[in-house]
Amino acid sequence: MYIIIAYDVNVERVNKVKKFLRRYLNWVQNSLFEGELSEADLEEVKMGLKRIINEEEDMIVIYKLRTEKAMKREIIGFDKSGIDEII
Repeated sequence: MYIIIAYDVNVERVNKVKKFLRRYLNWVQNSLFEGELSEADLEEVKMGLKRIINEEEDMIVIYKLRTEKAMKREIIGFDKSGIDEII
């Protein structure tokens, strides 16, 4: 399935979350990652994030789509991610 993860976490944990998510997904812009994950990988990501964040201060939003084709992605401005350049 295609996953989009957005997060708003305390500055003390931003780099930990970013480093963790880079192991599984493509960085799109500050606090936003996306990519294909299996159900098992998604559960692993969720457990890992729960270990990093403070659930009373931080927020993570996970959007699930059946496939990348189920989503229309439009960018206005400079695309920092370079996802389209990956073969």
